[in-house]
Amino acid sequence: MNAVKRRTPPAQLAVSLRDAITRLQRRLRQTRPLGDVTIAQISALQSLDTAGALTPRELAEAERVQPPTMTRIVAKLEDRGLVQRTPHPTDGRQVFLAPTAEGRALMSEYRRLRDEWLARRLASLDPDEREVLRRAAEILDRLTRD
Repeated sequence: MNAVKRRTPPAQLAVSLRDAITRLQRRLRQTRPLGDVTIAQISALQSLDTAGALTPRELAEAERVQPPTMTRIVAKLEDRGLVQRTPHPTDGRQVFLAPTAEGRALMSEYRRLRDEWLARRLASLDPDEREVLRRAAEILDRLTRD
């Protein structure tokens, strides 16, 4: 007897997938290093770590927050020695923000903790389930490309 494939409508799949991704992202965020660095600060630092350097306005846009909010976040990161400012080479009114060595080390530790947690969870799955997730990761990557 042939197995009948269940067909989930795209709108229903979108809801299920979004909810699962949200729960996974929330759980991964909970693995952040203990201390007084907030999720918003880690997110901003992660954007800088990925980009290398951004102006405060670019960082606010990347994080989808208003510039005054980003100003407060950056001030806290600077106070902790996680971000440094350098003058813009052509516009004296602008600065670039970049992670310091300590900021990059914090992000590296954060990634390590998240990867370790996820690897432990994946190890508890059977090989077929891990293969499904490997394929799903490829598909999700494709969905995020422009």
